[in-house]
Amino acid sequence: MPSLKSHVVSFVLRHSRKQAFSSPENLQRWIAYARKTEDHRPPAALHQRFDITTRSVGGFPVYEIAPKAGERKRILYLHGGAYVFQITSYHWGLIAEMANRLGFGITVPIYPIAPEHDFHAMFGMVGEVYRRMLDETEAEDIVFMGDSAGGNMAVVLTMMAAEDARPLPSRHVLISPGLDMSLANPEVFEAERNDPWLGIPGGLEAIRLYSAGINPSDWRISPLYGDLSVLPKTLLLTGSHDLLSPDNLIFAQKARAAGVDVEVVYEEGMFHVWPLIDMPEARRARNSIVAFLTGETKTRRAEAGGWSLQGQIAT
Repeated sequence: MPSLKSHVVSFVLRHSRKQAFSSPENLQRWIAYARKTEDHRPPAALHQRFDITTRSVGGFPVYEIAPKAGERKRILYLHGGAYVFQITSYHWGLIAEMANRLGFGITVPIYPIAPEHDFHAMFGMVGEVYRRMLDETEAEDIVFMGDSAGGNMAVVLTMMAAEDARPLPSRHVLISPGLDMSLANPEVFEAERNDPWLGIPGGLEAIRLYSAGINPSDWRISPLYGDLSVLPKTLLLTGSHDLLSPDNLIFAQKARAAGVDVEVVYEEGMFHVWPLIDMPEARRARNSIVAFLTGETKTRRAEAGGWSLQGQIAT
């Protein structure tokens, strides 16, 4: 059963953030307001806990959280925000916990977002970030982690690297990723009714703003239609009250059919990117991420609102 806090968060989201995605006009208004208040910098508390440096790639900042002594592994973290919103304190909270518990170095690009920039600028920048990472770190020591739009970008970036015959990351961690922007799956429309956060009209506007005119069925926008066989071992986290969940489960099936090792954490009653929010379900999800990246095995069956599905699709 979902926790009390998750019900409170769902209520707040439905009466606030959901409005941003209720129409193209509302999304535009939320973007305009966000530009007045957004701040991509890591919170001051993180600077006190970690060695954080900043560099520039293509004129955009990239934050580097140094690894613990002797640790070679690095995470490329691609934040969500529907391609139009900046990284938030919630993202930094997750990043900080991963840095603390794993000890990996973490690279966080503040990539160009729409409508000021588009698909080509975004992937031009993050592609260069990855190329520079490969100059310093073996691909087998690199993990791509992303939430929502960032999960989409992680998959597309891997497919682009494969197309360019570049070394590929060793693992993916995808948190509520957006993997099919074509709306080909009618289940998405039903899922929208239960989603307290996302809405199709605003989501389509976000895609229009960033996609540079590329067809939504193109794998660069909807990686569900790309060559999934190139993907590394993947942990996919998705919830039953997320309109992206039906496509997430189709992705897991298709990826497995293509030979990819995919583990799915499916949380009943959970909304979009719930692992970013401080609540019991998020703590379980973060434990699952740590276990996946440290090679531990954690198979749990649904218990009291349950979660988990290691090696199988939720039903």
